[in-house]
Amino acid sequence: MRHRVTLLFVAATLTGLAAATVPARAQKIVDPKTVAPEFREAAEKRQAEQLKLNECNNAAKVAKIQKRDMAQYVAECFDK
Repeated sequence: MRHRVTLLFVAATLTGLAAATVPARAQKIVDPKTVAPEFREAAEKRQAEQLKLNECNNAAKVAKIQKRDMAQYVAECFDK
């Protein structure tokens, strides 16, 4: 019984570590050239938003903003 509990603990720990090391899947940056001409303007706006958001996230990482304050920091950066 003790062996089974230890084995379950090790399995749960390894599963948690594996999940923590997998990078989060981010949205791909829109390429306006690959979008139909009637949607190109919207794609250009979305691309600009995505690039600005990436810049703000990188600035937050450089500034070592804590995760709890990340959303507020990025939102303020995005509004500038």
